[in-house]
Amino acid sequence: MQSVPRLAVSRGRPLYALVLATVGVLLMAYLVVIGSSTANAAVTLLSQGKPVTASSVENAGTPATAAVDGNNGTRWSSAASDPQWIQVDLGDTATLSQVILRWEAAYATAFQIQASANGTSWTTVYSTTTSTGGVQTINVTGSGRYVRVYGTARATGYGYSLWEFQVYGEIGGGTGCGTANVAQGKTATASSVENVGTPASNAVDGSGTTRWSSAFADPQWLQIDLGASTPICQVILTWEGAYATAYQIQVSSNATSWTTVWSTTTGTGGTATISASATARYVRIYMTARATGWGYSLWEVAVRSGTPTSPSPSVSPSPSPSGDPIQGGGSLGPNVKVFDPSMSGATIQSQVDAVFNEMESNQFGLQRYALAFKPGTYSGFNAQIGFYTSIMGLGQNPGDVRINGDVTVDAGWFQGNATQNFWRSAENLSVYPSAGFTRWAVSQAAPFRRMDIHGDLNLAPNGYGWASGGYIADSRVSGAVGPYSQQQWYTRDSQIGSWVNGVWNMVFSGVIGAPPTGFPNPVYTTLATTPQSREKPYLYLDGGGNYRVFVPSLRNNASGTTWAGGSTPGTSLPLTSFYVAKPGDTAARINQALAQGLHLLFTPGIYHISGTINVNRADTVVLGLGYATIIPDTGAIPMSVADVDGVKIAGILFDAGPVNSPVLLQLGATGSSASHAANPTSISDVFFRIGGAHAGKATTSLLVNSNNVIIDHIWAWRGDHGAGIGWTVNTADYGVIVNGNNVLATGLFVEHYQKYNVVWNGQGGRTIFFQNELPYDPPNQAAYMNGSTRGYAAYKVADTVTSHEAWGLGVYCYFNVDPTIHAARGIETPVNANVKFHSVSTVSLGGNGVIDNVINTTGGPAQGTATVPSTVTNFP
Repeated sequence: MQSVPRLAVSRGRPLYALVLATVGVLLMAYLVVIGSSTANAAVTLLSQGKPVTASSVENAGTPATAAVDGNNGTRWSSAASDPQWIQVDLGDTATLSQVILRWEAAYATAFQIQASANGTSWTTVYSTTTSTGGVQTINVTGSGRYVRVYGTARATGYGYSLWEFQVYGEIGGGTGCGTANVAQGKTATASSVENVGTPASNAVDGSGTTRWSSAFADPQWLQIDLGASTPICQVILTWEGAYATAYQIQVSSNATSWTTVWSTTTGTGGTATISASATARYVRIYMTARATGWGYSLWEVAVRSGTPTSPSPSVSPSPSPSGDPIQGGGSLGPNVKVFDPSMSGATIQSQVDAVFNEMESNQFGLQRYALAFKPGTYSGFNAQIGFYTSIMGLGQNPGDVRINGDVTVDAGWFQGNATQNFWRSAENLSVYPSAGFTRWAVSQAAPFRRMDIHGDLNLAPNGYGWASGGYIADSRVSGAVGPYSQQQWYTRDSQIGSWVNGVWNMVFSGVIGAPPTGFPNPVYTTLATTPQSREKPYLYLDGGGNYRVFVPSLRNNASGTTWAGGSTPGTSLPLTSFYVAKPGDTAARINQALAQGLHLLFTPGIYHISGTINVNRADTVVLGLGYATIIPDTGAIPMSVADVDGVKIAGILFDAGPVNSPVLLQLGATGSSASHAANPTSISDVFFRIGGAHAGKATTSLLVNSNNVIIDHIWAWRGDHGAGIGWTVNTADYGVIVNGNNVLATGLFVEHYQKYNVVWNGQGGRTIFFQNELPYDPPNQAAYMNGSTRGYAAYKVADTVTSHEAWGLGVYCYFNVDPTIHAARGIETPVNANVKFHSVSTVSLGGNGVIDNVINTTGGPAQGTATVPSTVTNFP
């Protein structure tokens, strides 16, 4: 057997410089030349007293402002984790000459000095991995408005600590911006048009009387192909009355990977003249919030070429220059559609249809929606749910929102095949279906939570076309659940009237009314209770009409719903205790809010970030609405959680960016050893995507270093279709690596990774339900070898593990590029009486490839066009 990777995140690698080389976007507001060996004059101290932010602070007595106050007796110090940063806004573009760092004893051994024109895209102007602390005088060459120290390795067990952070240089410079409009007459495209009279081409025709206008939804974009790589210094937008309050200027060399060079959330329309420096072929205006109920409308977009004469405006929203605390609460944004019981069925039908018409086949689109129903009774509509759409009740319990009508997912858009009905959800509703049954024909990443169905539940599309598995939790179905053509399914902590059938792998834990175990015929695996569970946090309205987030309590050996005997036990948090994030927010802004002690709520939308969101406080809640999607544009780890108790992360889609990220979500630092048995961290409905929407790359999707974590329903997917797909394009080695002990996974969907899909290094691990497809696209057997072994197992338990147990595992192959490829085994495990597997099947889909054995060398081959599973009931 091959040695098993125990992933540690790379320290001190200059990710941001790598980003710029990879995407080919040269931000011209600064120049990358390391000048530590050149005697440059210090010129003027620019940083003292300027606005400053940091990735974290150790405590209230060591704020970021202390590093630029000119007082060598006050200091900034960070949390005790890596990486960390401190950033100063010089207020204007400066030519940089020198940085002086006065370290306290807790210094960095590895760090970078980075500069930026906009606080989003960074260039490294100095780097070291051999720092010795003390007072460091560093000569640099470059320019930018923002300068930061980015620490990646600490000399001590404490955080980073600086008495003073001083930046020297000169404000000003530049050779001017041209007057020619290089966008005029070029090819323009848009996410949508309002009608045939307002095409995208109108925005670049040089006429002030013709305009482009979009559909009445968020987000939207207008994109211009300049025809060749062009130095850009200025973008001028002439808005019609329907303008954007929040938007970004983005650039690209290939119209696939985008870099934000300017952003605002406080647009006022009119004529906006924006200094935005880059060299690129494509320019895009990406709009996320409208000033009116109409779409977005632009009379004209002009792009100037040259070097700017003034600095780019700062990325907004930016931390308060006065250092005032960030306030919690606020609007949920335009993509949360709120319905009231006073609304007629026809009115509701019209609005939900508008969203569905946009999202029915919008598999890799940028739009995100949440359909939220206030407590009360509703009648006379069928809410069909498309991609990136969540329907949810705003009551504290499912019975608080009653729908006399339907909530439906079908597969008409895909000719009755539901195997691609991903990324949608239903939550916290009581449904009395008009025809006696609710149709929920979905596959991965489509949770059905806290639902009370008064009738039957049909999990197959109309016509009984294929569907590829799903998830139910904390729900009640009074009638029968019919999976029919569903290949696999997992149901947890629920109550059902009956269960109709099964295809390959039907798993139940803590489900009242579930059929008894019969695997392999019938294909049922049933546990009377779930060893440990914590339901997903959810948004609701209290009796006074105020938004709150309810956090359900931890349950041990659970069975049935949390609300069968009354209200779900747990804790209620006011929305004012959350930072309500909106697209355009930076990792720095979010980290500032988290450092203040706020929880985090992502409103529906796409979040492009260039740094790591650091969740360092115990019991922090991170909740996404409407499939809020985080994209790390520059190869950073988008979210990292400290080794602390009780963090809850739910409802987030991590979408890998164009530059390889080592990890997409990290739980606990390398070597974490604390016990969290009484209050584990939990992740619920957290999804990972590499490729599909664009070419993305990430070595590992989920890295679990902490002990006692609950992984409750994830789908980690290396894309097999869509954009940016290919064996050397959307590269990803591992789906999940578990290093922590006593980690429980309930509902583990992991697919298409190029090495092991799951690697389990920790002791005492348990998995209830695992669904996997091996990668479709190895070009040949030679490309898919694990040393001398053909292929990689889907689920690998490390040779050093002496206690592990898993129930209900399905591993499938579909080697459609080369159907002659073999994988030696579906599961790879040490042989030990305390390492146990129950109900395992392997399948060759249509005979495209062979899985030689089920577990190690046990179980016959999965092969042939009959698509018959090979099974092992218990191992060893």
